[in-house]
Amino acid sequence: QVHLVESGGGSVQSGGSLRLSCAASGSIVSLNEMNWFRQAPGKERELVATIARGGSTTVADSVKGRFAISRPNAPNTVYLQMNSLKPDDTAVYYCNAEFVIDDLGSTWHGWGQGTQVTVSS
Repeated sequence: QVHLVESGGGSVQSGGSLRLSCAASGSIVSLNEMNWFRQAPGKERELVATIARGGSTTVADSVKGRFAISRPNAPNTVYLQMNSLKPDDTAVYYCNAEFVIDDLGSTWHGWGQGTQVTVSS
């Protein structure tokens, strides 16, 4: 079993910055992909950023130039650096990941519990 735990959410004024962390623990052989999604009240969950096994990254157009996804040296951990935050960025941010969990190539895909980000004007 794999567990994802997000941290780093909070309240910030418009223009401020936050860094979210997602740490995975459990029986993990390797990472296939880790993603950050967000869901604002009354809206559908949307993909914000992705980092793949080889390190390639993509970010949504709505956050391009402001958000960046990265993997620090800590294993199975991903950051979402959020700069120039806007009130429209207010949402619950969720980590989502797929890992290889055994030598047969079996995969696990799941979600963290979410962390609230609130940006005030």
